[in-house]
Amino acid sequence: QVQLVESGGGLVQPGGSLRLSCVGSGSRFDYYVIGWFRQAPGKEREGVSCISSNSGSTMYADSMKGRFTISRDNAKNTVYLQMNNLQPEDTAIYYCAARRLLFSRCVSDPKEYAYWGQGTQVTVSS
Repeated sequence: QVQLVESGGGLVQPGGSLRLSCVGSGSRFDYYVIGWFRQAPGKEREGVSCISSNSGSTMYADSMKGRFTISRDNAKNTVYLQMNNLQPEDTAIYYCAARRLLFSRCVSDPKEYAYWGQGTQVTVSS
């Protein structure tokens, strides 16, 4: 089992950038597939990005391609989400999540993720 804590959210103007961090507890963090999700008020939770355990595979939702970059530093038990050119429609609570160790593939369905952080608020507004 892994526990996840997100940080790095905040208020940013349109066109600005933020870097979110997801820190995991436990000794096997590097084995976990980690995904980022977001949920805006009144909307369903949606997949943003995902990274495999060895960083060999990444995945992005179409609207994030070219603007967001996911990476991980397993020595620090941390996965990052660099978000550039943020727009008001990116406003949401952002969550990181981990799949069970049995799974090694990135997927975008939040139901496939067993462990969740508490979320960090990202607000894009002028």
